[in-house]
Amino acid sequence: MEKAKISELKNRLSAYLRKVQAGESILVLDRNRPIARIDPVAGARGIEARTAQLAAAGLVRVPRQALALGLLKSKPPRSRRSVLKALLDERAEGR
Repeated sequence: MEKAKISELKNRLSAYLRKVQAGESILVLDRNRPIARIDPVAGARGIEARTAQLAAAGLVRVPRQALALGLLKSKPPRSRRSVLKALLDERAEGR
């Protein structure tokens, strides 16, 4: 649990609130004496909570496993045909 004096909390409130939103608790001190604690609201855990809401609504699917980062570094496969040629052929067929 992170500790913050009142003056520091007042000066950097947005930064501390981002930490709380990420799941951390902040202990507020007045002259090195604890006077309050700022905790995240139950169920509000940032992006994970929003993703869970979207998944429950059927708008996104949660991956079963993590994406292999090597896939992002490799070059995409080359097409054997011209995209323009394929488009013109499709238009000629009347689709």
